[in-house]
Amino acid sequence: MLTTMTQRLKHYTDNYVITDQDSKAAVLLLLHGDPNDPLIILTRRASHLKSHAGEVAFPGGMKESYDSDLLATALRETEEEIGLPSSSVNFLGRLPADSPRTNNIRVAPFIGWVDSPYDLNPNPSEIEAVFHLPLSLLLDIKHYQYFYLGEGKIQLPCVMYEDYKIWGFTLKVMVDMLNTLLHANIKLRYPSWDEFNKLGYQ
Repeated sequence: MLTTMTQRLKHYTDNYVITDQDSKAAVLLLLHGDPNDPLIILTRRASHLKSHAGEVAFPGGMKESYDSDLLATALRETEEEIGLPSSSVNFLGRLPADSPRTNNIRVAPFIGWVDSPYDLNPNPSEIEAVFHLPLSLLLDIKHYQYFYLGEGKIQLPCVMYEDYKIWGFTLKVMVDMLNTLLHANIKLRYPSWDEFNKLGYQ
């Protein structure tokens, strides 16, 4: 699986400049384990945070003025959030930038590989938990379901893994990665921007 992803990823990475001006944030999709059935490292954000509290997310965040580029942003935020040194990450490539439905911030997704399990040290001020999701689980459509958001007014796709609900931008980026690099052909239904805006999401 990893070999196929890496080969196809090079084509997409060559078409995007790491310092693209339209992106203001970056996330890191960290893979490790068996190359034929890799795991991806995900976090649960701390419950006291003002934004996306308790939600599942990739390590990452907003670009700072001292970051040399968006990859530097992703690596810095990863080290700050889960204690994984930048030097331990093998950069594989990146995917097109995308925006969460709740705001207009362009987020650049980078993909990296960690050669061996690392003793992660989550920052409790930002991260409640770290877990490892098998990518193969996302390739099986039976694991996808829909839930209601906004007093039952809209439906969103999600995947349940242990006691974690994976949805929103995090799920979309992973599905986009699998569709792009593995031709997974996973089709999910998402509300329109207008439906989100009617619920007060900007």
